[in-house]
Amino acid sequence: MALSLGNGAARILIRPDLGAGLAAFDIRRGDDWLPIFRRVDEATTHPFALSNILLLPFSGRVSGGGFRFGDRFHPMEPNMPGEKYPLHGSAFSAVWTIVETTGESVTLAVSAAGPGPFLYDATMTYRLDGTTLTMTLGATNRAALPLPYGGGFHPWFVRDGNTLLTAPAEKVWFERDDHLPDGLGDVNMHPEMDFSWPRKLPQGWINNWFSGWPGKARLDWPDRGLAADIIGGSGLDQYVLFSPSGDADYLCFEPVSHPVDAFNLAEGPVAHGMVVLPPGATLSLTASVRGILAA
Repeated sequence: MALSLGNGAARILIRPDLGAGLAAFDIRRGDDWLPIFRRVDEATTHPFALSNILLLPFSGRVSGGGFRFGDRFHPMEPNMPGEKYPLHGSAFSAVWTIVETTGESVTLAVSAAGPGPFLYDATMTYRLDGTTLTMTLGATNRAALPLPYGGGFHPWFVRDGNTLLTAPAEKVWFERDDHLPDGLGDVNMHPEMDFSWPRKLPQGWINNWFSGWPGKARLDWPDRGLAADIIGGSGLDQYVLFSPSGDADYLCFEPVSHPVDAFNLAEGPVAHGMVVLPPGATLSLTASVRGILAA
């Protein structure tokens, strides 16, 4: 069941049994609670029906039945029904244990395996400070060999007809029909993908990965008198932007460390933002979201 954490100005609902994901992130205006992340059924049994999931030990899909690293090929099987490729690692679907709770934070832990060669211990801390939610995800490689690790956070934000996004970037990855990468372009050559200033999302499907992000973005909901600043910590210099259509009531802005299928892209995973962890080494990723009430 969901674990609640609140400080009077903000509140979250956590599902330890469903990947330590979130079922809500709201901030308070008077007697009302305003959703920053989409509101969902807190008893859902599907992680992709949550408000936020954790991406670890990688983000996105992996092609080719696995990946080669060093002198070994590591096979990987799809990990979600209906998916052709392994997707988003294994942390999002694991059962986590509550380690510590305070008045303003909760820390959870898991020992997880897969897909493929990955074996790791992870910790996740959610912390509230006023209307700011800080998320810190750590992973320690428990496999007997070095492996490339990456990840990030996958929140579903509220979207309405006048939602504005500001999220500057240098490059944009395009996708094939199967959602694998299909080329990289300069954002300044694709003005429809340039979010250097506040603008609405496209009315159609968008599912693109952006690199060269300085780690700061903003969502504005002028109709609701609300905004949110999104900050990516060290290693989270890329983001994924997803929304199925202009009629959708959500958008996903995902601070991540690497593009989809980084394992199999030219020049290899490290060149694209993944970090090689020797046995016993740890990766830490942090992002924060600050809800802002209009004056």
